[in-house]
Amino acid sequence: MLDTRPGFWRDLWALIHPYWTSEEKGRAWALLLGVVGLTLALVYMEVQFNRWNNAFFNSLQNKDQRAFFQLMGRFAVLAAIYIVLYIYSVYVNQWLQIRWRRWLTDRYMREWLHERTYYRMQLTGNGTDNPDQRIAEDLKLFVESTLDLVLGGLNAVVTLFAFLAILWGLSGALEFTWSGQTYELHGYMVWVALAYALVGTWLTHKVGKHLIPLQYDQQRYEADFRYNLVRFRENMEGVALYRGEPGELEGFRARFRQVADNWWAIMKRIKLLNTFRYGYNQAAIVFPYLVTAPRYFSGKFTLGDLTQTAGAFAQVQGSLSWFINVYLLFANWKATVDRLTGFHRSVVRAQAERATNPGVATVPGQGEALTIEHVDLLLPGGRTLLADATVSVEPGARILVRGPSGAGKSTLFRAIAGIWPFGRGAVRLPHDFRALFLPQRPYFPLGTLRTALCYPALSGAFSDTQIKEVLADVGLAHLGERLDEEANWSMQLSGGEQQRVAFARALLLRPNWLFLDEATSALDEDSQAQLHDLLARRLTHSTIVSIAHRPGVSRFHQRTVELTLDQQGRGTLRSEPSGS
Repeated sequence: MLDTRPGFWRDLWALIHPYWTSEEKGRAWALLLGVVGLTLALVYMEVQFNRWNNAFFNSLQNKDQRAFFQLMGRFAVLAAIYIVLYIYSVYVNQWLQIRWRRWLTDRYMREWLHERTYYRMQLTGNGTDNPDQRIAEDLKLFVESTLDLVLGGLNAVVTLFAFLAILWGLSGALEFTWSGQTYELHGYMVWVALAYALVGTWLTHKVGKHLIPLQYDQQRYEADFRYNLVRFRENMEGVALYRGEPGELEGFRARFRQVADNWWAIMKRIKLLNTFRYGYNQAAIVFPYLVTAPRYFSGKFTLGDLTQTAGAFAQVQGSLSWFINVYLLFANWKATVDRLTGFHRSVVRAQAERATNPGVATVPGQGEALTIEHVDLLLPGGRTLLADATVSVEPGARILVRGPSGAGKSTLFRAIAGIWPFGRGAVRLPHDFRALFLPQRPYFPLGTLRTALCYPALSGAFSDTQIKEVLADVGLAHLGERLDEEANWSMQLSGGEQQRVAFARALLLRPNWLFLDEATSALDEDSQAQLHDLLARRLTHSTIVSIAHRPGVSRFHQRTVELTLDQQGRGTLRSEPSGS
């Protein structure tokens, strides 16, 4: 009936159950029981309204004014109680939603970030599209929809049993003749409601089952379109310099065409589904009156009996037709579950690959030196980038790494940082390896300039005096009064200013191992010399390893490691004194 793939229920259980057995299980179950209790109370109130309905219409039929006003007063009390119960059922439901979503979000983020799983997933192509959407939006939709479906289903079951006895008693027996014999069908309205709902449910699924893959694709296309816009926003200067607006516009249009085309397919399917659903629900309004009318006109039913029977039939039929009425919600929920479980499987697979194929091993050492032992670096496709690299870096040394573009210099830094998953060999780290890597294009987190300067430390790790001092040292004294200003600093600052901020970070954090990957490429020769001289004076005990192409950088280093390419395009290492 649900058209689920193999293993769906196992994956769904793996997604749902951890929260309910976690450290928050006490609060979670208390809130859930609160919502369930309020749901049951609301069903009880529906039963009271149904009974009130009988008495009220009988008072009208009997022209009993005293009973009429008494029943109006009773209605006011029932309505007030119902409103309070409904308000708090929504409130407690939302309380549970945000707690469950917060727990799931934290879990997914920790798993995704654990041991740089996100990085391996991106490099191997083992990732899933738009992980940001899966964490930010799909988890929200999953929690809301799951609770809506579970509590809605519970409401339907309880309502069914609450009104089943009422409808059975009011229906009486239907007499009919077959082959000359008279038969009685007791509780015939119950059987009519059951048949009506079963046919409707089957037809609804027949019409609507294609919505599930369409909704899955729609979420993906929407996320792709949004990501394209975000990526453009983060690279507006490059687009402007290239005058690449026509190409960007065409890319936006192509992404949105996927959104629109899939949306049209969803519209057509929903149109068919709604045609049936609303016809089904409208017919259900008059259907019980049509079936019970003969008994009313024959005098066996009062007006109150008629309306109570119709109301009970509506409740039973509505409960049995619950799946019909939530089919659109179910289609969205199923697509969301598939996306989340797919994302989780990719994370687990990437972590398993790391365990079975860790690549270059980063081994905490006992000595003072950083040692690279017989390291082979591979590209994701398997081609060897750097072969049998062996080199040792003593503490306090100044090393320059040179070589042609594409020889593997930056990848060697990634292996030392422990993030490159492809390769063999070992990197033995010194026992106190407090390292900082400064790439060519520094990363700027969202937030204030103070946050950007202190990164990856917390923004309160350094005083204003310390921060302003290093800003002056790197030639950015004019930014000292903007520390608490929030802006997109990667757009506000030029490439050279961004690299100066990276040097300011190094001066604040004072790592004992500093790796510079073309960290002064956007600066002129004099500024480059000033910053390297500043590092030599201020970080006297730090080991500095630099990647640079400019010959002027070599005078700030004691030794050069040269990467050369052999005839097969594989890199090899050769060490020599700087300036030789």
